[in-house]
Amino acid sequence: MSTTDKATAPAGPSEDGTEPALGAAGAQLSTAPLEDGPSGPAVGIGVIGWARWFWRQLTSMRVALILLFLLSLGAIPGSLVPQTQVDEMKVAQWKRTHEFWVPAAEKLQLFDVYSSVWFSAIYILLFVSLIGCIVPRTWQFVGQLTGRPPAAPRRLDRLPAYTTWRTERTPDEVRAYARTLLGGRRFRIEAGADSVAAEKGYLREAGNLAFHIALIVMLVAFAWGQLLKSEGGKLVLRGQGFSNTLTQYDDFKYGSFFDPDDLPPFSFTLDKFDATYEQTGPQRGTPRDFKAYVTLSEGAHGAPRKTEIEVNKPLPVDGSKIYLLGHGYAPVISVTDPAGKVIYRDAVPMLPFDANLSSSGAVKVPDGYRNKNGDKEQLGFNAMFVPTFAGEGHGTMLSQFPALDFPVLALSAYHGDLRVDSGLPQNVYQLNTSKLQEFKGADGQLFKQRLLVGETMTLPDGAGTVKFEGIERWATFSITHQPGSGLALAGAIAAIAGLAGSLFIQRRRIWVRAVAGKDGVTVVEMAGLGRSESAKLPEELAQLAAALHDRAPTAPAAPAPPAAPEAADPVEETLEGERG
Repeated sequence: MSTTDKATAPAGPSEDGTEPALGAAGAQLSTAPLEDGPSGPAVGIGVIGWARWFWRQLTSMRVALILLFLLSLGAIPGSLVPQTQVDEMKVAQWKRTHEFWVPAAEKLQLFDVYSSVWFSAIYILLFVSLIGCIVPRTWQFVGQLTGRPPAAPRRLDRLPAYTTWRTERTPDEVRAYARTLLGGRRFRIEAGADSVAAEKGYLREAGNLAFHIALIVMLVAFAWGQLLKSEGGKLVLRGQGFSNTLTQYDDFKYGSFFDPDDLPPFSFTLDKFDATYEQTGPQRGTPRDFKAYVTLSEGAHGAPRKTEIEVNKPLPVDGSKIYLLGHGYAPVISVTDPAGKVIYRDAVPMLPFDANLSSSGAVKVPDGYRNKNGDKEQLGFNAMFVPTFAGEGHGTMLSQFPALDFPVLALSAYHGDLRVDSGLPQNVYQLNTSKLQEFKGADGQLFKQRLLVGETMTLPDGAGTVKFEGIERWATFSITHQPGSGLALAGAIAAIAGLAGSLFIQRRRIWVRAVAGKDGVTVVEMAGLGRSESAKLPEELAQLAAALHDRAPTAPAAPAPPAAPEAADPVEETLEGERG
């Protein structure tokens, strides 16, 4: 019986006649749990064993891909459900609209997805998984960098790329030529007794590691940016300014670790805004250039300096960036009460709703006036503004061109309670008419009127007058502070470079063997093996073989030995003798 048979054969019957006992080798091969025996209960893998098993699962590529997929799934609710840190008003509106789902959404932290416990857990596990994948591979790569190419296999003709020829050069000369040739092609060389081993493409694994490390860098950068970011918007009228404090923003969103004290101190004033448009042709009205001229002061006591902000050319200030987002018009409107006292005068920004800057807005006069009964009433106006009016009888209030060629303001008037003292937030560009009454015209309809610059509208019932005094310009700016954006960009570039390296760099080995044949002529064998499938390996081996063949050409064929004379047939010779 062979050794293998002995190791796997069951032991013979025991002396007491019971079932055959399992041999030692069989016990080692068996995966069944050991039963309690004379030595005590079987010992499980224990806490350390479970910890090792969990770590191996967590650091496997399969689990890393699963975590990456879960992270992408977890981001979906953050884009579908309003987030508290982005817009609290939208969150409140969503809760009113979807009251049934609010308890479940709050328990699942759907209003704060990116700072929730479950999203953070996935993020951290993915982070740990990537680190656990990278650390051992890094040590393996270091070992590969210090290692040498393996010796040539005994049978080179079994490799996928192979060639051979005979040459008159000596084996030492051929091997020397091979070392020079492969070394010149940046192969790592290792000389053997009768062969030369060469290997190339170590940067493939370096690209793999660079890609995974870049993923970690991007995860860190994104987490850093999301936790410490701040972004706010501000509409600034020409001639007015902005100071980078929390109360100055029209809207503001921030990360979980944001501190208002982290806002860099600076301020600017909008001096002028220029906009140019195409004047003729099918592209008439298309914007050509937007530019805001501002006076900027950096720091608490920085000296003012003139600068410009253009679209897609933000102004960097102490780690933050000021972007120019949009622009529009602000009609200057004044309101007088029945006694002739000016109770309101301001430039009212209008929000554009088409490419030609047709705009809408609201005028709210909280001081108001006293009606005939002596009651205090507030005034409100829905406003429409067009920079270029088509003319009376030529359509509705829609602008024909974005520049101020023929500006017209249309107002519809209301009186009553604006609800500005209710404590509820209001949109400054919309009029809440729930507690307002319409002013009636002579025809009994809503009182409204179109005004040119300088014209006045007289309100019914002696409520006062409204004058369209002029037009100002405004521009909207976004002030963003996104730490880690440079690090994220560097990580993205490194990830692309690493991925390209891992895809296009091929790890391959080349062996050259040169030995003297039985007839004294040197036999040259060349073979190649790729660590990954590559159609270029045979082509590269052919090029190397051709270059080596130039130095060690094929030996001329040996002349054929002369044919031996045919031996005489003794029977035939005897017959010939008898005939003679």
